[in-house]
Amino acid sequence: MEVSAMSSSQAKICKTELGYRDLRFCFGKTNYKNKTFYRKPNNVSFDKQISRLRKADVRFTVKAVHSEPILEAKSSTSPKSLDRLRLFVGLPLDAVSDGNTVNQARAIAAGLKALKLLGVEGVELPVWWGVVENEEMGKYDWSGYLAVAEMVQKAGLKLHISLCFHASGQPKIALPKWVMKIGESQSIFFTDRLGQHYREFLSRAVDDLAVLDGKTPIQAYQDFCESFKSAFSAFVGSTITGISMGLGPDGELRYPSHHKPAKSGTITGVGEFQCYDTNMLNLLKQHAEANGNPLWGLGGPHDVPTYDQSPNLNTFFNDHSGSWESPYGDFFLSWYSSELVSHGNRLLSLASSIFVDSEVNVYGKVPLMHSWYKTRAHPSELTAGFYNTASRNGYEAVAEMFARNSCKIILPGMDLSDKHQPHDSLSSPESLLAQIRTTCNKHRVEVAGKNLASGGLEQVKKNMLGENPIELFTYQRMGAHFFSPEHFPSFTEFVRTLNQPELQPDDLPPEEVEATESVQMSSVRTSTCRRLS
Repeated sequence: MEVSAMSSSQAKICKTELGYRDLRFCFGKTNYKNKTFYRKPNNVSFDKQISRLRKADVRFTVKAVHSEPILEAKSSTSPKSLDRLRLFVGLPLDAVSDGNTVNQARAIAAGLKALKLLGVEGVELPVWWGVVENEEMGKYDWSGYLAVAEMVQKAGLKLHISLCFHASGQPKIALPKWVMKIGESQSIFFTDRLGQHYREFLSRAVDDLAVLDGKTPIQAYQDFCESFKSAFSAFVGSTITGISMGLGPDGELRYPSHHKPAKSGTITGVGEFQCYDTNMLNLLKQHAEANGNPLWGLGGPHDVPTYDQSPNLNTFFNDHSGSWESPYGDFFLSWYSSELVSHGNRLLSLASSIFVDSEVNVYGKVPLMHSWYKTRAHPSELTAGFYNTASRNGYEAVAEMFARNSCKIILPGMDLSDKHQPHDSLSSPESLLAQIRTTCNKHRVEVAGKNLASGGLEQVKKNMLGENPIELFTYQRMGAHFFSPEHFPSFTEFVRTLNQPELQPDDLPPEEVEATESVQMSSVRTSTCRRLS
């Protein structure tokens, strides 16, 4: 049986769905312990699935690789929404790893063809500082990423690049070796009040200090970006349409306030302030002295809970008479948040100036710190660097900074809904997302989105096509689970309903009605065979 694409976008989607129904029928119920499907979460590994599909004489042809995407169909959704909507899928975090090796290249190529057939516009590729400039400062190796860019171009897809100046725990990707060596003898990492170092991103306080063998981190980031622009000149503005500038842990504009994971089965705690490395303390001391309160510059608040504790286990975040509302609390939180915004401004300004003459959009990611949002203090946001409380909009300064640099904001967590949050966490991702989006609209900053987990597709669709549709959505992330029979059919249905609600026969030309009915009859026969078996 051959499943190919017809001229009708509706027929293309029907045939994609039919093919994956047949895939499930051939393989039976998937067991994730089965070696065919089980791999590390971020690795792509569906070569064997494709091989077994061929043996079963079920073949996918990609005749529609150069055909019109599914956005062309008639829709009850407003044209404005669909015109603005751009759907991308993230490539594996370790698509390129140590030695600039492209992992699972054949599988990625097959996946790109499947996404093109489905009508997805492009893919997002994480580009790691610790892979490209790993051995020594100024020695760049882009070979693996260039190979992936060529694959994406050949597939007829667009490419969004995420420049990652942080490290990753899973999969394991560290900062460059030469940077880590410097960190053994110098204070260049964020530090908490117990002296524990966060070694996955450089402290904001060293942005303009020549701690990297005579260079500042900002200079190192600039050299990296300029080398990237030169190496990918053949792709920038054509295949590459967007670039995300890494701004902190996980690429997000924030302090690593929650880098100590919560214990299993517990509610996410409030996190901790990250202001205890030598250079951050120096900045705090200078700020306190300049404001006439030198004793306020000795360290962060002392009456705060630890990483995994709730707000009421100490007095700083109390809803009533908490220290966060005192003159000292306002002094510290204003300084702490302004340092974060200043860091983001440096990096976005840098990226904007480098790519100003390129036909690409520059983005930065802002986290959704939604735990404890229903309290007055919003402690998870405060420790992460956002001075946002029940009486203060901490995202005004952030949106102004993005607007000043003509950059767009990426908001993760668009798959989250309030009803699925633990009651005791006093969380509200929907309210926080609405607040940030409203603030961005006020400052005319366009918003793009990402999901945080597999699932929640209805919530994603709600956020994408509401009264204020987003500019770009990137679904995370390609891999074994993404293409498994348990997941890919639901993603296919999501794309179909997102861009092409069900069409009536009167909406289609006669020849397309005939093609669609033929596919539907094939689906009935397949279902019948499955019941008889």
